[in-house]
Amino acid sequence: MKRIVQPELLDTLPPDDPRAVRSRRDLCRVNGWMRNHAILARALKKNWNSSAASRIVELGAGDGNFLLSVAQRLGSLGVPSRTSRDGPGRLKPELQTENMNATLLDLQKNVSAETPAAFANLGWRAEAVVADVFDWLKTSGPDPAPGGIIANLFLHHFEDARLAELLRLISQRTKLFIAVEPRRAPWPLFCSRRLWAIGCNDITRHDAVISVRAGFSGHELSALWPDKQNWRLTELRAGAFSHLFIARKIT
Repeated sequence: MKRIVQPELLDTLPPDDPRAVRSRRDLCRVNGWMRNHAILARALKKNWNSSAASRIVELGAGDGNFLLSVAQRLGSLGVPSRTSRDGPGRLKPELQTENMNATLLDLQKNVSAETPAAFANLGWRAEAVVADVFDWLKTSGPDPAPGGIIANLFLHHFEDARLAELLRLISQRTKLFIAVEPRRAPWPLFCSRRLWAIGCNDITRHDAVISVRAGFSGHELSALWPDKQNWRLTELRAGAFSHLFIARKIT
């Protein structure tokens, strides 16, 4: 199935448009069906470097509820605050869930006042930043470097040339990048055409099909990563509908 990138309707609507508000609620349910929160939480738990800065940046964060759900799952999984034993005589670094900082980066102002408060209840400090992702990556400066950058259902919006530039900028700003994207395959496409069954509105139903067609398979993201020698790249199917990409610097 050839990758095709087309505009999504939600990106063209003002944040307070009733159909946009409804579609963002739909996306919370769709993420739940895809289990993207759990997929990303497991990937963070496995790959987090405890010596890194305690900061996570989400690109295309929307209303911030996705990273909030990830944070809740990290807490519920009982992640140790420093290290845990991983086999005989081995200590594995884990994600600290206290005193974490979350940067919610998006082109539109979608984060409500309740969301940072919900993060605070988990011991996190959340900041919403309204900016173009390319501008932010170019101008935010190297200090403090994020402990990790994540993206959920975001990379598929970009054509390959633009995506390669985005990945290059990300590689300069962090030592860990994790993305969960639509898996471009017949089964996800089949299911995307039936979101009416769970009550999704016309915006969500339209964009779901567009998203799957623009999604990823195989090692397409790894092929676009700028530095394969100094990074450990993992790219694979995750669950029934998702595609997981992990880039972790090894030098």
